[in-house]
Amino acid sequence: MTTTTILLLLFSLLIAGGLSYFQYIHKAKNKSKVGWFLAFLRFLSIFGILLLLINPTLTKNTLETVKTPLPIVVDNSSSVSFLNANEKAVELYKKLEANSALQEKFDVQLYRFSDDFEPATTLDFKGTQTNIDAVSKNLKSIYKNTSYPTVLITDGNQTSGNDYVYSFDATNKVYPLVVGDTTTFLDFKINQLNVNKYAFHKNKFPVEAFLHYSGTKSITADFIISQGKTIYSKQPIAFSASKKTETVSLLLPADKIGLQLFKATISSKEQEKNKYNNTKNFAVEVLDQKTAIALVSAISHPDLGALKRAIESNVQRKVTIVRPNDIKSVQDYTILIFYQPTAEFKTIFENSKMAGINTFIITGNNTDFNFLNQQQDNLDFKMSGQKEDYLSVFNKQFNLFALENIGFENFTPLQNAFGTVTTKGAISVLLSSKIRTIETNAPLLAFAENQGKRVAYLLGENSWKWRLQTHVDTQSFEKYDLFIDKVVQFLASNNSKKSLVVEHESFYNSGEAIEITAQYFNKNYEFDEKARLTIAVTNTKTKQTTNYDLLKGNNSYKVNLDRLKSCSYSFSVKELNSGTTYSSSFEILDFDIEKQFINPDVAKLAQLASQTEGKVYFPDQINGLIKTLLENEDYKAIQKNSVTKTPLIDWVWLLILISILLATEWFVRKYNGLL
Repeated sequence: MTTTTILLLLFSLLIAGGLSYFQYIHKAKNKSKVGWFLAFLRFLSIFGILLLLINPTLTKNTLETVKTPLPIVVDNSSSVSFLNANEKAVELYKKLEANSALQEKFDVQLYRFSDDFEPATTLDFKGTQTNIDAVSKNLKSIYKNTSYPTVLITDGNQTSGNDYVYSFDATNKVYPLVVGDTTTFLDFKINQLNVNKYAFHKNKFPVEAFLHYSGTKSITADFIISQGKTIYSKQPIAFSASKKTETVSLLLPADKIGLQLFKATISSKEQEKNKYNNTKNFAVEVLDQKTAIALVSAISHPDLGALKRAIESNVQRKVTIVRPNDIKSVQDYTILIFYQPTAEFKTIFENSKMAGINTFIITGNNTDFNFLNQQQDNLDFKMSGQKEDYLSVFNKQFNLFALENIGFENFTPLQNAFGTVTTKGAISVLLSSKIRTIETNAPLLAFAENQGKRVAYLLGENSWKWRLQTHVDTQSFEKYDLFIDKVVQFLASNNSKKSLVVEHESFYNSGEAIEITAQYFNKNYEFDEKARLTIAVTNTKTKQTTNYDLLKGNNSYKVNLDRLKSCSYSFSVKELNSGTTYSSSFEILDFDIEKQFINPDVAKLAQLASQTEGKVYFPDQINGLIKTLLENEDYKAIQKNSVTKTPLIDWVWLLILISILLATEWFVRKYNGLL
C-alpha cells in the first residue's frame, strides 16, 4: 500500500473513534457497559464504510512451483493392433504414467492420437488413420514458448498428414518408443496405385503400380489386374535382395460405361505374414463424352495457360486455345470462353448467340467495352482509359452452386479499366470488387441466365496469380482448380434450376472422409436456411437402412458417413417440409490403409529423434528412457512468484459485516430503550 493509503486509513481510525466516542460516551449521562459496547459497534461500522470508500488494494505473494510438461502420446490407430503391439503399448503407457519419479519431476500429460489428437482417457486402437503430424501441431499449440520432452509410443507408420520428421519443434527432444515386431519377414506389397478417376468410353486409361518386396532371396511374383472373373493383365515380376521395388505401367480398355471396379493383386507361392497388402481395389468411372471448350483470345497472356491447366485438371474437359477468326464451327464446343473481347470477336459472338452456346467472358486492359456493351445485356460498362486494381469480396449468400471461400479476399488484385459496372436484370454475384479498402458494390465474378443460356463474367486479368497463390498457401493447385471447375460445370449444363442439389463422389476408399453436400432452394431459388434435410443410406447387400440428418453449414447442408463399411450403397436425400427427394448411389472400396504394414518404421522414427536431438527406444529399454528423462538437467522445475492484487471493495463479506454491525447496534438500542 502507498503512503497516502496508510495516512487515509489512520485518519479513518481517528474519525470512526471520534464519532463513536462523541455519540455514546461524551454525550451519555451515565457511562455504562452498554454505551461502550454500542460505541464499539459504531466504531467498526464507520471504519468499515470508510474502508470501502478508500478501497485499498491488498497484495498477496504466492510461490508456485512450475514443472516441465512431459506429454506421453500413444498411437491409438488400428495398425498398432494389427502388428499385435496393442498390449505392449498399453503396458509401456501405464509404466510411464505410474512412475513416481517422473510424476515428481514432470507435469505428466497423457494423450492419444490416430486421425486426430485428444487426451488419453482410454485406448481402443480402432483409429482408421495415423496422423503423427497432428501430434506436432497440437503440442506446439498447447505448449507455446516452452521447452519440454515428448515420449511418442507408436509404430511410426503414418497414413495421413504431412511428413512428421520435420514437423516437430527441433528445440524440443522427441523420444520415440517403438512398438511392433522389427523382425524382417518376406512380404510383397502394392505400395501405391495411380489411376485417374475418369476415363472415356472406347479409350484406354493408364494404371501405374509401385510394388515393394521385403526379403533376401530371389523370387518371382505375378502382378494381376482383374475385374470379376476377367483377367485384363498378368505379368511376372522378378525381385531379389538387390531389387526391392518395381514400377508397372499399363493401359486398360474402357469398354463399359459407368462405374467399373478393378482389383490389383501381387502374389507368389511363398508364405507371407501379411497378405492384406497384396491386394488393392480401385475404381474408374467411364464416361461416354467429353466437354469441349474453346478459349478464344486475340492476345497472348499467362491467364490462358492457367485457365487451360485448371479446367483440364478435370479429365472430362478438353480446352482448345484459338484466335477469334480460326473457329470454323461453334457447334463443336460446349462452352466458349471469350478472353478480353474486341471488335475482332463480332462474328463468333453472333454465331454463339444463334447456336445458344454458354459463354464465359473475361475482361482486362485490352477489352473493347463499347463493343461488349453491344454484344450482351447483363452488364453495362462505362469505363475510362485508366487502369485499376480490384480486390475481391466473397458473397456468402451466393446460391447458384455450392462453393467455399478459398481465400479470395487474400488474393492479389485483378487489373481492369477504371469505371462503373452496372448490373441489368437477374445477376448472381459470387465476387464483388473492392478498390483498396473501399467496396464498389460492383461485380467482379458474376453469373446470368436468360432463356436457358448461361453467361459468366470475370472482370479483370491476372487470375493466373490466384492459381499460383493457392499453391503457395496449400502446396497444391487443387482449390483453385476446383473453383474453376465449378464455374465450368455451371456453364456446361443447361438444365433448369433444381430445388434440391446434392454433390457426392461415385466411389470412396475405405477409411477416407465420406462427405455428402446438399443445397435446398425455395421457389425464388434462394438458399433455404430453414430446410430440414435427411438422408437414408441403404447397404445394397444387407438391405439395412440408416438415417442421418444433414447439418447446415455456411451455404450448404452436410453429412459425414465415415463409419460405413466397404460395400455398395444407395441413398436418398429428402427435404421434409416439401417432400423433395434426390436419389443416387456410391461405392466404398475395400481398402484399410492401416493394414498395409508388417513392421514399424524404425528408420523414420530414428530420423525424427535425430532431428530433435532425442533418441529411439524399444520396449525392453523403457528403464533407460526413464533414466534419461530423470537425469536430464535441462528440465528443472521453476519457482514463480505469483502476485495477486485484490481491491477491498470486492470483499462482499465486509459489506455483510457492516450490515450485521448496524443491525446489532439497532437491536441493542431498541432493547435498552435508547431509540
